[in-house]
Amino acid sequence: MLNMGYGQFSFLLFVCFCQFSFSSSIPHLCRKDQSSALLKFKKTLTVDPSLVLCNFYYYTSSWNMSIDCCSWDGVICDEMTGYVIELDLSCNSLVGKIDSISSLFQLSHLERLDLSENNFSSSHISPEFGKFSSLTHLDLSWADFSGQIPSEISHLSKLQSLVLSTSYSTVQRLAAHDFRLLLQNLTLLRVLDLTGVSISSTIPLNFSSHFTMLVLEQSELYGVIPESIFHLPKLKMLDLSSNYQLSGYFPKTKWNSSASLIHLNLLGVNISGNLPESLGYLTSLNTLFLALCNIWGPIPESLSNLTHIEYLFLAGNFLNGTIPSSIFSLPSLTNLELSNNHFSGQLEDIKSNSLLSIDLGYNQLQGHLPKSIQNLVNVTNLDLSFNNFSGSVDVSFFLDLKHLSSLGLSYNSISFTNENKVNFTLPESLVYLHHFQSLETIDLRSNSLQGSLPIPPNTTRFFFISENNLSGEIPSSICNLTSLGMLDLARNNLKGAILQCLGNISSLRVLDMHHNSLTGTLPTTFRFGSSLRSLNLHGNKLEGKVPQSLSNYKELQVLDLGHNHLNDTFPMWLGTLPKLQVLSLRSNELHGSIRTPMIENIFPNLRMLDLSSNAFTENLPTGLFQHLKSMRTIDQTMNAPRYEGADGYYQDSVAVVSKGFECEIVRILYLYTVIDLSSNKFGGQIPSIMGELIAVHILNISHNGLKGHIPPSLGSLSLVESLDLSSNHLVGEIPAQFASLTSLEVFNLSYNHLEGCIPQGNQFQTFENNSYEGNDGLCGLPLSKGCGNDSVSETNDTVSGLDDEESNSEFLNDFWKGALMGYGSGLCIGLSIIYFMISTGKPMWLARIIVELEHKIMMGRRKKQRRQRNYRKRNNQL
Repeated sequence: MLNMGYGQFSFLLFVCFCQFSFSSSIPHLCRKDQSSALLKFKKTLTVDPSLVLCNFYYYTSSWNMSIDCCSWDGVICDEMTGYVIELDLSCNSLVGKIDSISSLFQLSHLERLDLSENNFSSSHISPEFGKFSSLTHLDLSWADFSGQIPSEISHLSKLQSLVLSTSYSTVQRLAAHDFRLLLQNLTLLRVLDLTGVSISSTIPLNFSSHFTMLVLEQSELYGVIPESIFHLPKLKMLDLSSNYQLSGYFPKTKWNSSASLIHLNLLGVNISGNLPESLGYLTSLNTLFLALCNIWGPIPESLSNLTHIEYLFLAGNFLNGTIPSSIFSLPSLTNLELSNNHFSGQLEDIKSNSLLSIDLGYNQLQGHLPKSIQNLVNVTNLDLSFNNFSGSVDVSFFLDLKHLSSLGLSYNSISFTNENKVNFTLPESLVYLHHFQSLETIDLRSNSLQGSLPIPPNTTRFFFISENNLSGEIPSSICNLTSLGMLDLARNNLKGAILQCLGNISSLRVLDMHHNSLTGTLPTTFRFGSSLRSLNLHGNKLEGKVPQSLSNYKELQVLDLGHNHLNDTFPMWLGTLPKLQVLSLRSNELHGSIRTPMIENIFPNLRMLDLSSNAFTENLPTGLFQHLKSMRTIDQTMNAPRYEGADGYYQDSVAVVSKGFECEIVRILYLYTVIDLSSNKFGGQIPSIMGELIAVHILNISHNGLKGHIPPSLGSLSLVESLDLSSNHLVGEIPAQFASLTSLEVFNLSYNHLEGCIPQGNQFQTFENNSYEGNDGLCGLPLSKGCGNDSVSETNDTVSGLDDEESNSEFLNDFWKGALMGYGSGLCIGLSIIYFMISTGKPMWLARIIVELEHKIMMGRRKKQRRQRNYRKRNNQL
């Protein structure tokens, strides 16, 4: 200061004086009633930092009476009147209740209100919101409001933007009448987002011509989309996705909105027709989602006009022909999803440098992989699985794809070579993986890979290389993959002991090495911690006991140790695993009686128990049956285990005997409940408590030494589809209650000592002689031996009257045999999906794709919602 010139010092004093005078002369702009209302509103809310999604600074922390409320964060006032006209508390981690007496509604001059992305889960949307007569923008999205949306919202005649989208964990409803009233009254509306709101209505014919954004995703809409929607002149975003009862068709001529439309999402809407050439007019389009739309035919060449397109999703349809080369030349395209269609022919050269993700899986593409793949230097995801690609690929083929994080080549006929003599340390690596330092997912299932197991880079999280011809021992270096979450080495020729060090990979959730030639004992000191959810070692040559250390895996859901040489008594301590759903110990050398300890909660969630082909003795385990809670209750919400992050690549598979055939089925846990105790040495009577296991679909206690009568209580198994009591010493009559088992498809009582009349009606009309052979005392249909006054001629008359039903049964039997035996490898891949489609009436075209897409859709929703929110923010003034 002492060195400062006089002029500079005088100027500084002048500035300070002016600032002081100016600030002291300005009155508070905010009205007292407005600041009071805001502070009262703040007191009803709390901030929960654990809910943080976007803001780490909370606006309400700046609210205090010492500062003009018009300067508070999130608050804007009218400069003339001092009334609060804008309130933005979006994504502020607020928790609380907004009821009809909330002081929020004292801010009657509000023009813009944004409370989105908070937690008001105890609140309904109050009718008081309808009294904000000046409101032009209202956003209550993702704030966990629930219940009925009040009709009073349609009174807000000045609204230009209404966003009420909801999370999928809450339920909001809008009456069909109120939906039509809303569109009729809000004539100035430009933005409407009702994502997740249950409307259950058709779409009205008339819309405001001002619409720039219309989002009605997953709103339970039905009927036909009015074509007028496609002609809204200012429309930039149209999203009617996930309304599976909605149908429609595209305009055949130029759309009025074609010059402005940027985002079009009709995922799951039944378009049912060809892709029209008119799509080529949408030259501003950035995003096109037409997955699961039941469209067919070729891709029109006019799509080459979409020079601004970044996201192109046409997955899960019936598109056919070759993929036009123009698709691979679109200059802005980053994400291309054409999986689960019927594309054929060879893959054209890929000329786009912008592509980041390509999914062409589940088609009929063939020939060699195009060399242009080597030029995709920016690609992070490449999925060519489930096609007919063939030929040799050198290990250096993917060398330049430095950013690749997910590679899918499974279920093709590709072999790998190393003609370029790439220098690497693996003894006989078939895929050069160490150059892909960012690679997280590697899928090489069902190819022609030979030699030793290749070891991927340390960044790999999901490694699938099952169904190849790999041999030798598992290299210990695989234990260096400390981020590994899933390891699938099934159906190879690997041998040697299970590596002890695998237990050190704490992140491992799935370990699948079934159908190899592994030997030795199961490691007794596995330290997987709480992560392991699925362990499948079925079909190896393992010996010894079932290690009690498995009881430490409290997250374990699937345990399959079947078809080994384990020699032990029944490991009842596995019943302490709270989440175990599947336990298969079939075809081992287990022995002794099964005794249940006097403790509660044994096997509380078990749905599949397979102890067949062992040497268990004494009576059937009545005490165990009393504990099987999940088998005693029909739970329609039961889901198969999910493994987040694997992008739907891995599904648990378990070998069972179903419909008389042994097969391996996948995704079965929410469809099948199984008890298989066959081919043991059980004696005594069948306990009547087995009739309380009403959720059972497959019950097999054949090939034992069971005696006595069949308990009538088994007639309560209303869901049972396969019931096998054959090859025992059962006596007496078949319970008449069995005639009520209308789900029964396979029924086997052969080779017992049963007598009396076979029950008639329902499913019993479909069973053939072999269901009853070896029981000389039985009579009645379908046997030629009549009961009482019955005669063969009467029997024949009855049979002739059943021709139609028996032919239907024959068709079903043929279907199941085809489903179970039609795979050369003996696998029944997808059986449970087929069963689900038939039992629910869903179309078969959906079955083949829903598994692969459901996880992608779920994981992408939040990202898309965030993108939509940012879009709204950027275009709030449109």
